[in-house]
Amino acid sequence: EALESKEVFWKTIADQNWNSVWESNYPPVNIDNRCYIRAPFHEASGFEYDILIKPKMAFGTAHHETTALMIRALLDMDVSGLQMLDMGCGTSVLAILAAKKGAASVHAIDNDQWAYNNSVENVALNELNQVDVRKGDADSLITIPTYHIILANINKNILLRDMEVYTKALKQGGQIFFSGFYDSDLEDITDHASTLQLNYQNHQTLNKWTCAKFVKQ
Repeated sequence: EALESKEVFWKTIADQNWNSVWESNYPPVNIDNRCYIRAPFHEASGFEYDILIKPKMAFGTAHHETTALMIRALLDMDVSGLQMLDMGCGTSVLAILAAKKGAASVHAIDNDQWAYNNSVENVALNELNQVDVRKGDADSLITIPTYHIILANINKNILLRDMEVYTKALKQGGQIFFSGFYDSDLEDITDHASTLQLNYQNHQTLNKWTCAKFVKQ
C-alpha cells in the first residue's frame, strides 16, 4: 500500500534568551491574598505566607486546582506543634506551608526522583529545618499512629490502594485530607474511607477537582 504523501513545513526562530522566555510564561500563584507561591525570579508579595518554589519537573506549583484546594484547607488549619505528613509531596509546597504555619515536624514523601530532588531544594530555599524530605511510597511509612494530620494529593487509584496504610499512620482523632480526584469519584473515596473508620467531614471542589477531609475515629 502506498504511503500517504504529506508536506512538511519549518520555520527558523531567532535565537533568544530561552530562560527568560520560560520565566515570562511562569506566573506566581496567589491563594486568597494569604499565600503567595513564587519562583526565585519573582518579587516577594508581602502576604502572610510567601513560598519559594524552584519550578522544575515536579508537580505542586499551585497552578493545579488540587494543590490550590489543599493550600486553602491548610490555611484554615491550626497546625502549631503538630506532626504532619505530605504524602506524594511533589515540590513539597504543602509541607513548606505547614512548616511556616508552625508544624513541629513534617515528613514530605514522594517516590519520584525529580520530586525528591526538587523538594530538598525547595525546603532549603525556604530555610526550613522541620521538613524531612524522603524518597519512597506508602511502603516506606511506619504504620503506627505517628501523624496528627496527613495530606495526600495524589490520584484516586493510589488513594484507594494505600488508604489503609495512611490510616494506620494517623493518630486517633487525626485529620486526613485527600485530593487528586474528580468530584464524581468522591463517593468511592468516602465509601472506602468509611470501612477504615475514617469519618467524612466535608469537601471543597474547584473545576470538578475535589479535596475532602476525614477524621479517624
